[in-house]
Amino acid sequence: MIANDIELNVTFERIRRIQEQIAALRKVETNATNYRLSSSGFIAELDRMQLDVREYLASPPQLATTR
Repeated sequence: MIANDIELNVTFERIRRIQEQIAALRKVETNATNYRLSSSGFIAELDRMQLDVREYLASPPQLATTR
């Protein structure tokens, strides 16, 4: 779960890198079955991270309290 904007930005970067890995895999894997097997773990991780992003963005912002 994403706890703050710093973690949100790290997750955005991880999503971008995984998308790049999948795009690179598409260029080299010509067998459709092998591609699906190779990419399925990456895609599952993308789904999980995107759900975390949606949950974080849907939650109200936490206001800092001063003491």
